[in-house]
Amino acid sequence: SKGNCSALLNASQPAPGGGEGARTRPSWLVSALALILIFTIVVDVLGNLLVILSVYRNKKLRNAGNIFVVSLAVADLLVAVYPYPLVLMSIFNNGWHLGHLHCQLSGFLMGLSVIGSIFNIAGIAINRYCYICHSLKYDRWYSNRNSLCCVFLIWVLTLVAIVPNLCMGTLQYDPRIYSCTFAQSVSSAYTIAVVVFHFLVPMVIVIFCYLRIWVLVLQIRWRAKPENNPRLKPQDFRNFVTMFVVFVLFAICWAPLNFIGLAVASDPASMAPRIPEWLFVASYYMAYFNSCLNAIIYGLLNQNFRQEYRRIIVSVCTASMFFVDDRIKCRPSPLMTNCKRIKVDSV
Repeated sequence: SKGNCSALLNASQPAPGGGEGARTRPSWLVSALALILIFTIVVDVLGNLLVILSVYRNKKLRNAGNIFVVSLAVADLLVAVYPYPLVLMSIFNNGWHLGHLHCQLSGFLMGLSVIGSIFNIAGIAINRYCYICHSLKYDRWYSNRNSLCCVFLIWVLTLVAIVPNLCMGTLQYDPRIYSCTFAQSVSSAYTIAVVVFHFLVPMVIVIFCYLRIWVLVLQIRWRAKPENNPRLKPQDFRNFVTMFVVFVLFAICWAPLNFIGLAVASDPASMAPRIPEWLFVASYYMAYFNSCLNAIIYGLLNQNFRQEYRRIIVSVCTASMFFVDDRIKCRPSPLMTNCKRIKVDSV
């Protein structure tokens, strides 16, 4: 409604469940949630910055397919720079004290990141399918310009998908997870639509693309199809496996939360109380943790990314050592003048 949309501008309005959302929990559990989130934030920021820098610096990685990889890294970075730190503050303060505006903005960016991630994963799967199964048409379909247009379209669709949350009033503070997030019990029909169109449909598209690729790979391996596909080289197969693992881990991390959403939406009054709190909290923090995994997967499974990670880390360490050494050399001392050693007669 119009009233809910205008409420976003009212920064003074307290967040739903704000300072009153305090919960009594064992200190070990609170500490564990905080440590998981701190680890996720640090690895998310450092890892995805490494991914972006690697594609920018390495000509081997600077291709049309990796435009989608960079877009996925940006989606993962979105949550680490704003929503997750606010969740961490909520854990430390045992409640939300940042007001309605920050609550809505945090939930909005979290949703933007999640939907952006799944749409980018679908875009990567379609790209890999075209690259391997329709190699003769790939260069025409996926020029750099066309790939950039596809990524732009992905983010437009992501924005269109998340904006209704601001008007539906579904972004609320949930004290169980210390987060402003999508409230599954506000509207059953809307929750089902979100799960179906923002998770299940993209998953079906991805599964279809990867199944077709696996069928082609097995046909070539079993000699059921002539091995005349110029795209199916060992390096290309390894790249495909890398992105397949990214998809599998995303599905594992996000499926529990989405199925809980479907269960709650089917009968909010009776199902919501039946969901164990530990399961709900675990499903959310599994989903949060996923944002830091992709960069690790690239480093473990893709040699070009791994080598570029190493070069960047060595460059950063070398540069920092250079500045430290420079400061030490220029530090004034009784025996130094203008960074030049003065000879002192021995006594």
